Amino acid sequence: MAKTSVKARQRKREEMVDHYAAKREALKKAGNWKELDELPRNGSKVRLKNRCQLTGRPKGYVRFFGISRVALRDMALNGKIPGLKKASW
Repeated sequence: MAKTSVKARQRKREEMVDHYAAKREALKKAGNWKELDELPRNGSKVRLKNRCQLTGRPKGYVRFFGISRVALRDMALNGKIPGLKKASW
């Protein structure tokens, strides 16, 4: 489980990216690099890190579900994800 401060920082970055997305795109199209430099760095999309929505774990992220492999396996074994079960052969 990630620290609460790390998860809060990630949420703050996501909000900033959403807030500045249109403005950043317009400045890039216009080629106005000086004004683009003056925008907050956390407003850039490359600052985001894929993290589990439940635990905040940064590694083992499964993009299709938006959660980590550990949380995915836990939910699958408890039957919380329809149609998904542990493989056995």
